[in-house]
Amino acid sequence: MTTTLFPTEIRLHQQSRQLELTFSDGASFKLSCEYLRVFSPSAEVRGHSPEQAVLQIGKREVNITDILPVGQYAVKLVFDDGHDTGLYSWSYLYDLGKQYDIYWRDYLGRLAAAGASRDPN
Repeated sequence: MTTTLFPTEIRLHQQSRQLELTFSDGASFKLSCEYLRVFSPSAEVRGHSPEQAVLQIGKREVNITDILPVGQYAVKLVFDDGHDTGLYSWSYLYDLGKQYDIYWRDYLGRLAAAGASRDPN
């Protein structure tokens, strides 16, 4: 039997642009709004296959303006750049927290390879 992890606390720190999550197993993560935006689970960002993924650039200053619950399994994050598609399931948010170093390093590498920037135009 697998235990379903779920957040026991979700706190948005708009000034520092971080979403703080504490999970039922005690794990706690502070994820930047930029990181969450860049790794949005939406088809608009991820595409329908890895080859269709769209590299997100210029998102350093992005912030979350709203967090909308979706049933008992996810949240929809609304960003101030107008992006509001994609459901962040509990398991996806947990994975983003656990794998932060790997995912962020990979993202920075893809940005560098594309000659792109985290900074808005």
